[in-house]
Amino acid sequence: MSTEKNIQEKVRLHIRNKNRERYDLEALKIAVPELAEHITVNKYGAESVDFANPVAVKLLNKALLNHYYGIKNWDFPDENLVPPIPGRADYLHYMADLLGQSNFGDLPEGDKIKVLDVGVGASCIYPIIGVTEYGWNFIASDIDAQSIESSTNIVNSNPSLEGKIECRLQENPEALFKGILNNDEKIDFSMCNPPFHSSTEEAQKVSRRKVKNLSGKKPVKVELNFAGINNELFCEGGESKFIHNMIEESQDFAKNCFWFSTLVSKQSNLKGIYKSLNEMEVAQIKTIPIGTGNKSSRIIAWSFLSKEEQKEWRETRWRTAEEKSEI
Repeated sequence: MSTEKNIQEKVRLHIRNKNRERYDLEALKIAVPELAEHITVNKYGAESVDFANPVAVKLLNKALLNHYYGIKNWDFPDENLVPPIPGRADYLHYMADLLGQSNFGDLPEGDKIKVLDVGVGASCIYPIIGVTEYGWNFIASDIDAQSIESSTNIVNSNPSLEGKIECRLQENPEALFKGILNNDEKIDFSMCNPPFHSSTEEAQKVSRRKVKNLSGKKPVKVELNFAGINNELFCEGGESKFIHNMIEESQDFAKNCFWFSTLVSKQSNLKGIYKSLNEMEVAQIKTIPIGTGNKSSRIIAWSFLSKEEQKEWRETRWRTAEEKSEI
């Protein structure tokens, strides 16, 4: 088994990330005028968004998608998770790099690539960025019918996304790939941002700390919609149990997917994750540091395909007709 476990944390966003530098607030205010009401001057005399206010954060992300990604219609219920665009984009950029490493350094682009987003949520954020940045096709799954409806509405409201993203409801809340992928369906990678917490209480505690850190004030009451609905925030056993279930189920789809992947928020979970992957006898494991100076995370990716199987996959799925004729 080939194993790469580089856990040195990065402090900058990916080089292809559109938001490596400071936000152009003037351009963002033009994109979404309502954002101007939530921009104040901080103690250093610079304009800043009120990140402790979920309304302001949602408007900021609408403006980012509009200005940088050309997405004009992006809305979903206020109780759902508001995803930070730059961090979500980084996951996709690093997975593009991972595909490129298996493709002689060339980033596979266009509709030859199909991705499964496990737990797309109401915002459809990963598929949106993957389509606009790389032209990939997506399967977007979720156990919540309202989230699937919301993501479907976003796709249908933006011509650039139509025909590129298929939203599928996962009717079995215990399953991740079963019931979503057909037996003969191929995906080039799966991705997932698992629920972090193991209980409502833990989620509330983290939300209170988050508000205090952002605003400098101890909140009297924190509504969970600051961070998302229940199935976005926690599950029984928390992140560790969720990922262990994913690893176990991925074995049943070993030949359907080139790379399985997931975000791992808690570094303390890594040892158990590596142990599970080794027990599954996967062919390769990759650990990809991701994050900025004030928040670090990592992507864990694994593949069951041998080098010969990867070569066949690359030649049959990623090569153009002209390239295949030259092989």
